Amino acid sequence: MTRSRRLYFLLGLAVLLLCAAAAAPRARALWAQLPSGEWIEAADCVARREAPAPGRDALHVRAGMRPARGCTGTVVAELRRPRADGSWEVEASFRGGVRLDARLPGTPAEGCRLRVVFRAWRGSELMEPLSRELDFPYRRSGSLVVCMSESDRPRLNALYENGVKNGVKELEIVDAKRLHELEPNVSKHAVAALWAPTGGIVCPFNLTIALAENAFDNGVEFQFNTEVTGFTWEDGFWTIHTNHGDFESRYVINAAGVYADVLHNMVSTRKLHITPRRGDYCLLDKNTGDFVSHTIFQLPGRLGKGVLVSPTVHGNTIVGPTAIDIDDREGTNTTAEGLNDLIEKAGATVEHLPIRQTITSFAGLRAHEDHHEFVIGEAEGAQQFIDCAGIESPGLTSSPAIGLHVSELMRDLMGLREKAHFIATRRGVLDPKTLSKEDYQQLIREKPAYGQIICRCEQVTEGEILDAIHRPLGAKSLDGVKRRTRAGMGRCQAGFCSPRVMEILARELHVEQSEITKCGGQSRLITGTNKDSIGEVQAK
Repeated sequence: MTRSRRLYFLLGLAVLLLCAAAAAPRARALWAQLPSGEWIEAADCVARREAPAPGRDALHVRAGMRPARGCTGTVVAELRRPRADGSWEVEASFRGGVRLDARLPGTPAEGCRLRVVFRAWRGSELMEPLSRELDFPYRRSGSLVVCMSESDRPRLNALYENGVKNGVKELEIVDAKRLHELEPNVSKHAVAALWAPTGGIVCPFNLTIALAENAFDNGVEFQFNTEVTGFTWEDGFWTIHTNHGDFESRYVINAAGVYADVLHNMVSTRKLHITPRRGDYCLLDKNTGDFVSHTIFQLPGRLGKGVLVSPTVHGNTIVGPTAIDIDDREGTNTTAEGLNDLIEKAGATVEHLPIRQTITSFAGLRAHEDHHEFVIGEAEGAQQFIDCAGIESPGLTSSPAIGLHVSELMRDLMGLREKAHFIATRRGVLDPKTLSKEDYQQLIREKPAYGQIICRCEQVTEGEILDAIHRPLGAKSLDGVKRRTRAGMGRCQAGFCSPRVMEILARELHVEQSEITKCGGQSRLITGTNKDSIGEVQAK
């Protein structure tokens, strides 16, 4: 990807991508603060750029993430704008991998809804070069939309026609024989499928962390755990009231996920309503990694593409999501009813699903807007307040196009220009398993920590954990380490490695182990001791 193209990916406008089942905010609208110069958007972060004039320019309001599924991602676009340093979000929620639509289908290709326009963009094909530049896992595995009866063939044909109109390459309808050659475990009752070889899978944890670290390298500053409580408009500026004081900005960009309507309704004359739509998932052990090689979709219905079965970039199998509308914007708990429904629906598409190999289950929330539409643009009755709301599936796939669209909007509104000396590449946490035997041995001689295995399930070394802690925007919690290194993502789900990871975090961050949390906030794992300390024993 050329440097000029890369610049499109970074505008301080991080779009909350709640595809399939994005995560719910942890503490209501977390937002990104802009330091003292020109402000710019970010996801869960602060975004900073060279100010065109003393003062404030654009503040991005973003929701925090609770570990859950999905792909809340961020693609921002530091585009050819003005003095732009761009910015991104920091946490994505997912345990494994998530699928990228091949810009496929479900709705007309022309003139219809905003989500169709963005889906028709080249989001999926732009992700691959981005993965090379920012060093995160991505694979074009292809996808199959399975038709289970002859009566549904017209719907399958309509999907094909829409995909062709939307510019999807290599799209093909395959018969039952070819389908079962591609995927032997698909139900024997399947009669055909829509095959999109250009579909891909990506790890949203690595994707968004890569974006955040690259933003940091380009001058972005981050602030977390800041709750927006209100807005005041005066003399061409917004005052954003928060639990950490007030901030001023010419522009506000609202990408607060399931809380985007709350913030929107504080300022706009035209009200917005978002329903948290919960999606339950099961993640299967790596020994099921070859159960399917494509992402297997069901024919889309009113609530989406149904329950999918897909490989992940790390070698697991993922099953989900359900689609259950709830009231609780923090409701990322799974239920027995939801998981049973998930298993039943998945079993209708594939046979012999090894569901007993599930190593964890979880749920996420996607921000469903009442009209099933992306809401992107200036809020009615609230000038200089830009919404990026209702970004549910296919939010991850659409993210480059959404970032480009909003960045162009902000470029025109703010008179931005391209940033000079933009850093376009980033290297991820070194995985020594990718090295040759000789190179790995040399690495251990130079850095012995890479010879100490901490997570046995995923073979994660102490060296990798140290890298995750000390790199830009380093890990400060168990989940922070997990998302950067996969320590704790294996079969035992951190049952064995948690104490050692906590020891390393406490040592490197110079805090007591009792201060270490699972995922920030009040999620401490140690609440007290049950024995006297050595000092107390000696004193006796």
